[in-house]
Amino acid sequence: MADPSSYRPKPGQIPDSPGVYKFRDEHRRVIYVGKAKSLRQRLANYFQDLSGLHPRTRTMVTTAASVEWTVVSTEVEALQLEYSWIKEFDPRFNVKYRDDKSYPYLAVTLNEEFPRVQVMRGAKKKGVRYFGPYGHAWAIRETVDLMLRVFPVRTCSAGVFKNAARTGRPCLLGYIGKCSAPCVGRVTPEEHRELADDFCDFMAGRTGTYIRRLEKDMMAAAEEMEYERAARLRDDVEALKRAMEKSAVVLADATDADLIAVAEDELEAAVQIFHVRGGRVRGQRGWVTDKVENVDTSGLVEHALQQLYGEETGDSVPKEVLVPALPEDPEAVSQWLAGRRGAQVSLRIPQRGDKKDLMATVQRNAQQALGLHKTKRASDLTTRSRALEEIAEALGLDTAPLRIECFDISHLQGEDVVASMVVFEDGLARKGEYRRFQIKGFEGQDDVRSMHEVISRRFRRYLAEKERTGEWEEGPAATGPVPAASGPVPAASGPVPADAMAGAVPAAPPVPAVPAALAPPVESAEPREDDGRPKRFAYPPQLLVVDGGQPQVAAAKRALDELGIDDIAVCGLAKRLEEVWLPDDDDPVVLPRSSEGLYLLQRVRDEAHRFAITYQRAKRAKRVRSSPLDTIAGLGDTRKQALIKHFGSVKKLKQATIDEICEVPGIGRRTAESVAVALAASAPAAPAVNTATGEIMEDDDGGSTT
Repeated sequence: MADPSSYRPKPGQIPDSPGVYKFRDEHRRVIYVGKAKSLRQRLANYFQDLSGLHPRTRTMVTTAASVEWTVVSTEVEALQLEYSWIKEFDPRFNVKYRDDKSYPYLAVTLNEEFPRVQVMRGAKKKGVRYFGPYGHAWAIRETVDLMLRVFPVRTCSAGVFKNAARTGRPCLLGYIGKCSAPCVGRVTPEEHRELADDFCDFMAGRTGTYIRRLEKDMMAAAEEMEYERAARLRDDVEALKRAMEKSAVVLADATDADLIAVAEDELEAAVQIFHVRGGRVRGQRGWVTDKVENVDTSGLVEHALQQLYGEETGDSVPKEVLVPALPEDPEAVSQWLAGRRGAQVSLRIPQRGDKKDLMATVQRNAQQALGLHKTKRASDLTTRSRALEEIAEALGLDTAPLRIECFDISHLQGEDVVASMVVFEDGLARKGEYRRFQIKGFEGQDDVRSMHEVISRRFRRYLAEKERTGEWEEGPAATGPVPAASGPVPAASGPVPADAMAGAVPAAPPVPAVPAALAPPVESAEPREDDGRPKRFAYPPQLLVVDGGQPQVAAAKRALDELGIDDIAVCGLAKRLEEVWLPDDDDPVVLPRSSEGLYLLQRVRDEAHRFAITYQRAKRAKRVRSSPLDTIAGLGDTRKQALIKHFGSVKKLKQATIDEICEVPGIGRRTAESVAVALAASAPAAPAVNTATGEIMEDDDGGSTT
């Protein structure tokens, strides 16, 4: 536990300007990011008497070992830089909303020649128009089924589309009139795109004009006694009205708005968002978070706005955002939202009428979401804390293991031997720090030897980075920010990393603030690769877990001893009886079956096993699909496909002469010689045998049988 006075900046060193600040721990990891109108006033609040700080703030400042900052020109730039740093560093003491589920969207792939309507989840893609999110995928499919009668847009996958184009026969939807069948040329690409645009316009809320146009066409067809066409138009109108009824009108003035409500207690908060377009609720989503920092409702709303709109532009940001409480600086947030939208955005609290009533509905949803989340043990902060404390007590650790790394070995009968490393911090998986290994030191099946190799490689890399950068040498932590063009140059009170002090000069008055978009950010002391990505093995765990019993634990401990590392606890979790093994102990530690600590260790072990076996299966599948052509340097997929297409199979290609190979378009003589040499050196595959008759089966290349 660090003393905040040991890294407190000197008086007058912090500028009285808007900016963003970062707290780092002893391993130089960013643990908290904040912004302020006045850096001097805000940072001074963190260095008062510890007894006067909120418990969460006190935990943060005692975990930190240094603080640094970047000066910006305006509060809007501070808001944008704060969001960027939270996304980049993922600080453990910042509020981070987690989706309580994966919400489906109705997506129209306008980036394709023939746009497709489908259900999509996950990250949004460029060139795709999204509507939603929806609570259930079946709700999307019901709506699409009704609308395909009027807008027969393609819904099939690329494989089905290509197969229909090849055979000249459309799918069932094409026969029943729910697809315009562009695959067989019934409509041109331009006509199909016009259908897709009309579909998008209707989903965007422009419904009245289109329905009135259909009703007018229906009446005209009836007057001309085209009763069949009039009946079809009547059914189309009814189908669209049924689709509209699925989202009732909630705001009579056809408002485009997002309503955000927050339900919170001392430990957690839940956020619910209703997306209203054209006066109708078009989507709903919810987030939950642990209140790991001292934040009120205004702060929670600001964090929600950052996460909700940080990656959005254009119409994805509505004209109006209704919130239960305004952020600390509503004008700056409104300007930031307007910059994302490209037009003015109204950020306010609803006071009366339909909007206030709808906000009450959103608030009830948030309260219910928080209550439901409390029943989920794996996401409960109190439960995770208890699990870490139980592990520390059972294993005799001085402190709770906030970072746990688990290793597992996977292979299939000694082939494709791989290993996995998974990371859990504060009881939650950090998938961005997962790593996988190929066993290189030997061939065959030896789990103990494999474990020793993997642990040695992982911690040799850690020691190499520690020695190369010098960032974690013992001594006082640097105070103030790392030198940067957009922030003040600090005076160090102790040894400072060599790379951080490159080009440093004595302390001087702060340089004039420049826009964050134009000035380079403060130089990051986060251990990073040459391309700017975080280094893979920069941080040590407090607890190292291996999947196995005494032999695997002994191998891991021996690897650490050989490297001179003695401050990392090691244990193993055996699958048979779920026993916890410690180095040099003849008897295992048996945790109660109802222990939260055991549940956490099981989740860590099972995740390592899943990650390892997934990698091993991928390697095996790649090896099975491999071809002698893969070993030829400079021979890409296009020319490999050309060779196979020309000769029909690898076997016939082996029988070809160099001159015959040169006849393939794009293959020169030198490449043809490389192909011939590689195929001649490859061992012939063993023939398949019918085990019932002993007959050698004919292969796919047309080989003979005996």
